[in-house]
Amino acid sequence: MGDMTMRLGSVRGVLLALVVLALSTASFAAIGITVSFGPPALPVYEQPVCPGDGYIWTPGYWAWNGDGYFWVPGTWVLPPEAGYLWTPPWWGWDNGVFLFHEGYWGSQVGFYGGINYGFGYFGNGFEGGRWDHGHFFYNRAVTNVNVVNIHNVYNETVVNRNVTVNRVSYNGGQGGITARPTREQDVFDHGHHVAPVASQMQHEQEARGNERLRAEVNHGKPPIAATDKPRDFSGHEAVAAKEAGAPYRPPESREHAAENNRPANARPENAPSENGRAANPVHARELPPVQHEPAPNTGNSKLNEKYAKQQNKLEEQQQKQRQKLSQQQEKEDQRLARNNANDQRKQQMEQRHQQQTQQLQQREEQQRQRMTRRQAPPPHREKPPKK
Repeated sequence: MGDMTMRLGSVRGVLLALVVLALSTASFAAIGITVSFGPPALPVYEQPVCPGDGYIWTPGYWAWNGDGYFWVPGTWVLPPEAGYLWTPPWWGWDNGVFLFHEGYWGSQVGFYGGINYGFGYFGNGFEGGRWDHGHFFYNRAVTNVNVVNIHNVYNETVVNRNVTVNRVSYNGGQGGITARPTREQDVFDHGHHVAPVASQMQHEQEARGNERLRAEVNHGKPPIAATDKPRDFSGHEAVAAKEAGAPYRPPESREHAAENNRPANARPENAPSENGRAANPVHARELPPVQHEPAPNTGNSKLNEKYAKQQNKLEEQQQKQRQKLSQQQEKEDQRLARNNANDQRKQQMEQRHQQQTQQLQQREEQQRQRMTRRQAPPPHREKPPKK
């Protein structure tokens, strides 16, 4: 009887674990952005040449700014550490809305909706290169690499396994990709990840504030489809889209669509301001780029150089603080998703994250003000006239 009880208990434990896994898988990595209509098709564009050894390609994607989609150009990025690969973000249909799943760095590539982003990201894994003893080797068959400058390359033909090659940019729903994660991808998606690095967050913020990258303006054919480095939108290597992936059909009523895209637990106060920035950012990743304050011109070259170094050091410190807070907030959001938290707990967490982000902004402003006061020239005092 005791053995039978133990076996029944084990069976119940296994079933419970499977239920928890299923629930957490269904909700994992969605970061609270829900939209009632899908993003435009992926535009057709060429990949800029890799700017240097160690860079990894991160494909472009459509993001949401509160009332419309905008294009985040593909770009080459230095990973947070050797051995890490990029899992692109993706949109997925769930319970009548499209949810945004943020990209991340990790020891392998996870599930990204089966979206064919090209350049090695053909819907499953990454075939544009691989790590070998701490060095990244590029597959020239699918990546644009100048072998004069980069010698760690190989050439491996990739067979596109997608039966139907299309430019669809979302999973599920009407006309969406029907791919589902494998068991291995499910396990990895719940493992250790690293949030997008600071340069990627700045890259997205720059795109958010660029009117020409809005789908309603470019009709699915962004004038800046890819760059050789993050935020280098006006550089010589910036690439325009050749054509839209499909005819762009915006919703008939943008105002009506925007209202539908704000569920009860959404954050309408986080809609972008007139300059495209988030008016009241909830997460550190939504902050505009760290403000660059030029060092004062004192007339003394050595002192100018000293002050410039102090300004750069402060900006680097602020970037690290943002990245640390962003990673912490993302982990907490993922923990809630895995535990299938209710709306009240999610709202409490959102409020806590918003408070943290506002406090970080205030600290940054105080640091800049202190720096400005320290570097300000002493007040000029008139010498009293000689008697």
